[in-house]
Amino acid sequence: MEYTGSQYDGDWHNGRLEGHGKYQFPTETQYVGDLKDGTFHGKGTLFFPNKSKYEGEWKNGRVVSGKYTFADGLEYNSEEDWEYCDGYDRRFYTEICHGLKPAGRSQLTNRIPPRRIPENHYDCGDGFYNPSTRIVTDYNQKFLRNADDDEHEWIVKECRKGWDEIVGYKGKTEA
Repeated sequence: MEYTGSQYDGDWHNGRLEGHGKYQFPTETQYVGDLKDGTFHGKGTLFFPNKSKYEGEWKNGRVVSGKYTFADGLEYNSEEDWEYCDGYDRRFYTEICHGLKPAGRSQLTNRIPPRRIPENHYDCGDGFYNPSTRIVTDYNQKFLRNADDDEHEWIVKECRKGWDEIVGYKGKTEA
């Protein structure tokens, strides 16, 4: 495991990971649960660095059933019809739980209050993006990655900006 950057703390049987244990991936994702012959087998939970988690049942390394819980507490169970952000209802989870805001005070994100974005940066979902340096940092200003051309283009086109920009109908201007 030292070659892959992973760590394991738990039961062994015949030199294999077997029983109950905690497996840490190099990505900081962590599995806590049952293993058999070196694979996830039985009940276990994957904890992700973004504070979300997947609780599931595995058989020979493959998921049988489970539930994903986002960092904000929203749960997704693939065995049920999920009504959040389907084609008919595009509200944020907090709007579903607490109702819509009055006109003119609509939510920009699922966070209340929305995260303040530094000027000349974008909020790209897992951190802030500075388009002049092409660096993505987490929300505590810790380096995450350098953005390639595709990610840069997507962030600039799709993500919230940290400065005011007039939006809405722009009628024809006379020349």
